[in-house]
Amino acid sequence: MIWALTILTFLATAGVVVALVYAFSPGEVSIATRLARLAGISAPAEEVPSFAERQKERVRDTLANVGKMLPTASTEKASRTQLLMMRAGYRSPEALLAMRGVKLIFPVATLVGVYLSGLYRINAFMLPIIAFALGYLLPDMWLTWRVSARQRRLRRALPDALDLLVICVEAGLGLDQALMKVSQDMKIAHPELSEELQFVNLEMRIGKTRIDALRELARRTGLDDIKALVAMLIQTERFGTSIAQSLRVYSDDMRLKRRQRAEEMSAKTSVKMVPPLVFFIFPALMVVILGPAIITLMRQMNMIAK
Repeated sequence: MIWALTILTFLATAGVVVALVYAFSPGEVSIATRLARLAGISAPAEEVPSFAERQKERVRDTLANVGKMLPTASTEKASRTQLLMMRAGYRSPEALLAMRGVKLIFPVATLVGVYLSGLYRINAFMLPIIAFALGYLLPDMWLTWRVSARQRRLRRALPDALDLLVICVEAGLGLDQALMKVSQDMKIAHPELSEELQFVNLEMRIGKTRIDALRELARRTGLDDIKALVAMLIQTERFGTSIAQSLRVYSDDMRLKRRQRAEEMSAKTSVKMVPPLVFFIFPALMVVILGPAIITLMRQMNMIAK
């Protein structure tokens, strides 16, 4: 009996260890690696996705499979959702299907949460409707928040990119090479803008004109500052004026706008501090300052009444 338990324990432990090794190891050896082993040469380096990235891909594929159950939306609505997904940084076709799957799962999850928590007893008609509507609107609200957050990061990175672009153009590089150089140099500090500029370079490599690639950049980001920059670059190319001088003027204007935004945010600080002061700090101060006086007054009134 003891030997049987020992063998079962050993087999269970070995199974757990093998499962962990399989989960944290890359899925399969590529063909190039196997051929390199046979030829006795070094294989090309491969970027192995981490365990968290593999789990994210599985969740995304699962949501995409759920999204395929929904009927195909209209062309206008699908293009609008796809544009929002691109502005949020999600460009793969599976991301759009995963978003549709989230829109299907969230309303059902909120309804199940209302019924399991017993909140439907408060109002059996209105609360399920509110929960269903909230579950349907939450993915769109989250997507809008992601778009605004990414646009905020792009707006913050644009003045630095313009300064680098001015330096590259004045050093003698063409606009295409300057955009490529700026995208490489800003990969660590501002990865979002670096990715957008890399897409511009890739589109020009596959045959798009510079004007079309820049217009696509403005449409893809949806940022007013980038739209103004693209319009300025297109006008500069059409009229044949100096790109370096135009970029320097626009860079000075962007730095002025950034300083004005910082001053505006600092001016709003006093207004934003009013609600915390009124609702949280002033009541506590009133309790601390007037509390002892009120207690003393109540004691005096009780003594007079007696």
